[in-house]
Amino acid sequence: MALSIVPGPRDPLAESADALVVVVFAQAFAKHPAVRAADEALGGALLEHAKNAEFEGKPEQTLDVPTLAHLDARRLVLIGAGPEAELTPARLRSVMAQAVRVGSAQNAQRIVLVTPSDDVSLREVGEGAALGAYRFTKYFTGDRKPKKELSKISISLPSSAFDAAAKKSLALGVEVAKAVAIARDAINEPPNVVFPETLAKIARDIAKTHGLKVKVLDKAGILKAGMNLHYAVGQGSSNEPRFIHLTYTPKASGRKKPKSIVFVGKGLTFDSGGLCIKPAPGMGDMKSDMGGAAAVLGLMAAVAALKLPIEVHGIVGAAENMPDGSAYRPADIFTSLEGKTVEIINTDAEGRLVLADALTYAARLKPDLIIDAATLTGAALVALGKSWSAYYTADSGLAKQLAEAAAHAGEGFWQMPLIEELTDQLKSDVADLKHTGDRYGGSITAALFLREFVGKVPWIHCDIAGPVLSERARGVVPKGGTGHAVLTFLRFAESFAG
Repeated sequence: MALSIVPGPRDPLAESADALVVVVFAQAFAKHPAVRAADEALGGALLEHAKNAEFEGKPEQTLDVPTLAHLDARRLVLIGAGPEAELTPARLRSVMAQAVRVGSAQNAQRIVLVTPSDDVSLREVGEGAALGAYRFTKYFTGDRKPKKELSKISISLPSSAFDAAAKKSLALGVEVAKAVAIARDAINEPPNVVFPETLAKIARDIAKTHGLKVKVLDKAGILKAGMNLHYAVGQGSSNEPRFIHLTYTPKASGRKKPKSIVFVGKGLTFDSGGLCIKPAPGMGDMKSDMGGAAAVLGLMAAVAALKLPIEVHGIVGAAENMPDGSAYRPADIFTSLEGKTVEIINTDAEGRLVLADALTYAARLKPDLIIDAATLTGAALVALGKSWSAYYTADSGLAKQLAEAAAHAGEGFWQMPLIEELTDQLKSDVADLKHTGDRYGGSITAALFLREFVGKVPWIHCDIAGPVLSERARGVVPKGGTGHAVLTFLRFAESFAG
């Protein structure tokens, strides 16, 4: 059943619903028009109960009460947004997601969601509501299959009605959330469903829906193009590799040539480690090793929805890393698309090989900037944990811009150093480069390796190994695939467009 997120009535108490969810500011929640009206309908019991429960409207604080037929909604839920002065776009998006998640409990099908004030960004409201409603229940059957599904969320403002601009902003937020859901779905699907060709199909569907150009190279095309590193990684699997290139071109605006960004995503649909096979514990999580590709695909759908005035390319290097008689080996040497020869050290460090050829291809497009996203190293996880990504760039201006975009998106990104002395670890005795260095500083040497393939194009590398999967739901983040980086990259692209 498709979920509908629409502007609600001027009087939120007048609509029949399974839950009336009111988002309120700290200390001032009793002044909220919907709270006052509900308290009056309940004979003053709501504020009395809130006082007894010590509800103050602190961030993520929840008060959930049955209405006992005194309202048209079965339940009344208050969600704290914290102090009004501290309401950021990220917090607004997060609290709206939490409001929907709490409100949709108890088999709710219809929710009325009231914002904390009229003066909020309806785009973030739409994003948060839709992201909070996300569920991946495709493979549940019998008693595990949801008996009822959320079908409608009505968004109401406390004191005014929606005008045309507000409706457009809300709808745009929902479209952005749908783009994030593309990334989440791709990660949540099992590896016996998502293959390199599956990612190509997702790209074709996005291109068809949004009018983008799409180019896909199969195994033979990858080899013919000279992407020998990419080809090597995928040669051990019966599920053949794919190279995917999506292009969004803005409508002519009178400018000679719009600015352009290329986003590159690592698309390892499953990573067994190859001949250097991974240990069994945790290997199942390697279905998410295409998290960078998922983010790029979701981003391209979002960019098209926003109709940004810049040219945006989405490139995905997709492969499956498996051990068989055709698999590439430690000590093999391959010539990259850029022309440098690379000695293979560990077949479980495959992502940087696929990215190397993709980055060379991206640099040949002569963009203003390249950003890559990859679930690249366990070292990034060790350094920053599971909820933050590492990023690398030599440009302080770009570093600041990405940090600001991540803060707006509410996603964790932390700049790491490109330590030049570690480049010595990538020197090979028999080829131009080794593709891995020592254990220590592993995320840094991976970034230094990738830098060899971007030429002189400004570049940001994002190692997103931790946040693409979450072990629990919180804010806009669901349990499972998160769609991490889509919102940050979208905000960055908007900022870059000026």
